[in-house]
Amino acid sequence: MRGLKGRTAIVTGGAAGIGAAIVQRFRDEGTRVQIFDLNATPALDITDYAAVQSAVGRVGPVDILVNNAGWDMFKPFLKSDPAFWQKIISINLVGAMNLLHCVLPGMAERGHGKVVNVASDAGRVGSSGEAPYSACKGGLIALTKTLAREFATKGVRLNAVSPGLTETGMLEQFMQGAGNPDKLREAYRRAVPIGRLGKPEDIAGAVLFLSSDDAEFITGQVLSVSGGLTMHG
Repeated sequence: MRGLKGRTAIVTGGAAGIGAAIVQRFRDEGTRVQIFDLNATPALDITDYAAVQSAVGRVGPVDILVNNAGWDMFKPFLKSDPAFWQKIISINLVGAMNLLHCVLPGMAERGHGKVVNVASDAGRVGSSGEAPYSACKGGLIALTKTLAREFATKGVRLNAVSPGLTETGMLEQFMQGAGNPDKLREAYRRAVPIGRLGKPEDIAGAVLFLSSDDAEFITGQVLSVSGGLTMHG
């Protein structure tokens, strides 16, 4: 894809799952990638604003930011508590805001930048047992649209990719928490018109496109990558 070779990208949550697939695709395109992840070396907690600010400063000029880091656990809302809500919000929404607040000024000053926020169809259509997570991903979508408007004349493009059911460790953990994961996995598979769950590589392709010069006239959009599970705007 055009405009990726030689660029510098930050990918949060890039050590595993969808993030690792995104990192590999960027490297295949000749993009320099910095991984911000608790499980990377060195580890970075994206919920810590000061740590994020320092790490971004060490990277230097950032051309592409992919806010992919996330965490969830199956828990009916009335069985959850404020501590659980805060953990979900800190990782899935505040972490992304920390990165955006630290990276966007440099992009605006240079007059160029691409941001892709990895949301979720849970934030577009809701998902039982994921109330705080869905709220955060819905918030991330709204944040993407708002900042896309604020930065449109500054040469910075912000879009969101909204994965559907995707085979990751987080989905496996979620299904284990819900009980009877094999039955649930088969029910999920049948619900997807294409007939399978997504793979991390499916999401990576969409992220790479929105990070490239081929998407220069696209901003404030949400691209669902769900195998047809959700089909409305």
